[in-house]
Amino acid sequence: MEQILDSNWSISSAGGASGEAYVAESYYQKLFLKRNTSPFLAILSAEGIVPKLVWTKRLTNGDVITAQQWLEGRVLNKPEMQGRSVVDLISKIHHSSEILHLFMRMEKQPLEPVRMLMELKKEANNQDVEYTDVIYDTLQFLFSTIRNVENRPKVVCHADINHENFLLSQTDHLYLIDWDNAVIADPAMDLSMMLYQYIPRKGWEEWLASYGVQLNNDLLVRIQWYMAAQSISYYLWHLAKGNDKEAANWKMRINHQPYLFT
Repeated sequence: MEQILDSNWSISSAGGASGEAYVAESYYQKLFLKRNTSPFLAILSAEGIVPKLVWTKRLTNGDVITAQQWLEGRVLNKPEMQGRSVVDLISKIHHSSEILHLFMRMEKQPLEPVRMLMELKKEANNQDVEYTDVIYDTLQFLFSTIRNVENRPKVVCHADINHENFLLSQTDHLYLIDWDNAVIADPAMDLSMMLYQYIPRKGWEEWLASYGVQLNNDLLVRIQWYMAAQSISYYLWHLAKGNDKEAANWKMRINHQPYLFT
């Protein structure tokens, strides 16, 4: 990182799982730097969804470094995820034709359920998960019910809806950060993680009405399907990283998910 800034800047790690994020400080400015982040950061910045993009630079090795305005603020806590600003932001993202069109111009292929399942099964095989395990039982369930989620309209999904990715600035502007996993997919992918993690079941209808849709059996099926699929994905990811406690937490969620359809 030192090669892109002069000696007036000090650079330190910003933490995070990837190790590719940094804080750059000078006597007059503070920036958030990241290596090879989402290529459509500019439009997200223009839409006010992420902090302002200051500049982008390409290194000689081909890596791209982005610099964003450093904002003093904090991440949301779990109860705050039920606030109106969260549902408004998710709805804005999912209903933005500009973001979707830009993502499609990047020749990103939509994430279809069958491809998602094949990748999960491959990863489970690589990690020697036993066939008697609840993970394989759930995978079989997902394959047998895939007809319920195929050929659905797609939007740009953040694909990592977590309260720690919602940043509230000191001016009370809410941002959704960390777009590295974004995909074109069924909006139920994001909705499932939001509802299952943060909204009591009795409040789903009201939350989804604020988002802009009506809860019916078709949507309920898709939300449950994607929650099961993503729970397996998170379980396998933590297992591969050696995060046994987090892997156990996601496995417990899978065990306690009632199947809403057969």
